Amino acid sequence: MLDAPPQDGPAAPVAALPPTRLGLCTAVVALGGLLFGFDTGVVSGALLFIRTDFGLNSFQEGAVISALLLGAALGALGSGRPADRFGRKKVLVAIALTFTLGLLAAVLATGFTTLVVARAVLGLAVGGASTVVPLYLAEIAPPRLRGRLVTANQILLTVGILVSYLINLAYSGSADWRAMFAVGLIPSVVMVVGTLAIPESPEWLRTRAARTGAAVARTSRAALLSPVARPALVIGTVLAAAQQFGGINSIIYYAPSIMARAGLPAANSITYSVVIGAVNVVATVAAVPLVDRAGRRPLLVVSLAGMAVSLVALGVVLGLPTGPVTNVTALVLMVVYVASFAVGLGPVFWILAAELFPPEVRARGGAMCALVNWAANFVVGQMFLPTADLVGVGWVFWFFAAVSAGAAVFVLRTVPETKHRSLAEVQGELATRAARQTGKRSGTTAGPVPSARG
Repeated sequence: MLDAPPQDGPAAPVAALPPTRLGLCTAVVALGGLLFGFDTGVVSGALLFIRTDFGLNSFQEGAVISALLLGAALGALGSGRPADRFGRKKVLVAIALTFTLGLLAAVLATGFTTLVVARAVLGLAVGGASTVVPLYLAEIAPPRLRGRLVTANQILLTVGILVSYLINLAYSGSADWRAMFAVGLIPSVVMVVGTLAIPESPEWLRTRAARTGAAVARTSRAALLSPVARPALVIGTVLAAAQQFGGINSIIYYAPSIMARAGLPAANSITYSVVIGAVNVVATVAAVPLVDRAGRRPLLVVSLAGMAVSLVALGVVLGLPTGPVTNVTALVLMVVYVASFAVGLGPVFWILAAELFPPEVRARGGAMCALVNWAANFVVGQMFLPTADLVGVGWVFWFFAAVSAGAAVFVLRTVPETKHRSLAEVQGELATRAARQTGKRSGTTAGPVPSARG
């Protein structure tokens, strides 16, 4: 850490981590993404046996699932301020410990109430990880690798979902739902040990050195809504909502139900989930080299266009008479949709949420984006099946398609390209935009705002 706050002048450069240490830090911290995916997906198979053991009704089953989503919203909301005030590392250690406690509580649950509490604790960890993990990775990465490192978190998230499906499959014969949850303790303990050894984010240390912790806390409350930060907040929250109202978790959560409605036998529901989970992983891996080559904007536009087209077609197909051709076509379109999401909107949203905000409110801004994402996730998850029953699955997918198409237009008009640019350069462009908009509203011509391009 710097010995004294810098005086007037440019900020001190951020020290780069050696490649080996950078790789180790990425591997340790991205375990938060793995646990995010695992804890989200494992309940789908475990609940088949929990409801028998605990005698759950439909409302209680929904509560077991929803407890994680509501906990995640609270975890996202509550992680930003501590990460800005106390540092990324301390919060990551707390998140890893919370994952471990939540999994232990789930394994030892004695009834409905204790299981819901365990799921809510896991939700706090999931929400915190969704905010702080991509933030930390973005801040330790050199600009040319930043997209790839943040996407590593998304890869492990999709791997976590797939692993949870495979664990469900492995223990389905013995109906041992406690063992399903217990497997997650392995990466959570590794994350606890690993996060204790990682360095603090150099970006956070630089910001911390520039002012006292109290000043950062006081400033960030107003700065998140300041003209400089507002463009980032608009972009981040719109993409957060579009990610969920574009329908991704309706496909992930309800793929077997959707296929059953299309006439495909539901007996192979876990197999459908594994197939979709595998496609999710493969497409996310394909995004790794693309985010730093093709760029964020092109990937977002292609991704959203592919989602919109496949959703329109899926809505049409699900309205046709059932039959072998129709059923296979529906499954193929679902795979195309998941691949389109995973190669663009899935990882790029989290990258941008970690890149766009000024340093003094970066964690709080990312937390707000994650909060919107989790709140939208909860709304869509609760409303999908009732709405589909009311108006038909096809109309729901056409709504998702309209959201995706609108988001593509929003990206073209609003989202800046951030590949190969330092975080300071990105904020310089957004500050320039904000000054121009302020000048237009006041009827004056705004002077140029210095950019960090050098």
